Amino acid sequence: MVHPEINITKEQVSEMPVVTLPGGIKTVTVIDTAAKAKMALRALNKCTHIGFDTETKPTFQRGGQMHKVALLQLSTEDHNFLFRLTCEGIFEMVRPLLENPDIIKVGLSVHDDYNALRRRGEINPAGFLDLQDYVQTFHITDISLQKIYAIIFGERISKSQRLTNWEAPVLTEQQQIYAAIDAWACLKLYKYMRAGGFHPSVSPYYHLIDSEQQ
Repeated sequence: MVHPEINITKEQVSEMPVVTLPGGIKTVTVIDTAAKAKMALRALNKCTHIGFDTETKPTFQRGGQMHKVALLQLSTEDHNFLFRLTCEGIFEMVRPLLENPDIIKVGLSVHDDYNALRRRGEINPAGFLDLQDYVQTFHITDISLQKIYAIIFGERISKSQRLTNWEAPVLTEQQQIYAAIDAWACLKLYKYMRAGGFHPSVSPYYHLIDSEQQ
């Protein structure tokens, strides 16, 4: 039986131009106080859909310490809020938004994020949409954000900051941009695809696969 698949190689992704965040660092706000959290949540609670991601300090030793989520990224179409969950009270303030079924949080592999967030405290996530599931309806078989974004928009999301220290006293501008892009990209992908902007059959990465010959 012949069926369509859309996928891309690492080599094809590596040749693409790097994504830039529209508006740059001016669109990023680091949330490290209760006052900033209240301001951010007022804006986010007015949205129907937001982008979602998390960052955790990496562990480089096998069997080493499992760190708690350090950063929660929530993005609107034009602004990116980085909640520093290492700061006292921030997790408790943002939890109602994460449990609100009426605000759709668009992320990637969100169940992994649920489990990581629960190391910070009890949480019952609601209103989440996983891009890994959503893109399958468009015959996309790649599951990484970098590859999905490359297929849809022809640009490469840099992963150079992924293994940096997300618990550092001050996040560098490069860390902030990286973290913002991941959440912003999830929202951008979903809205573009939902609006009919992506047509699978005309994608240069579209293949017809004969499952009987695999």
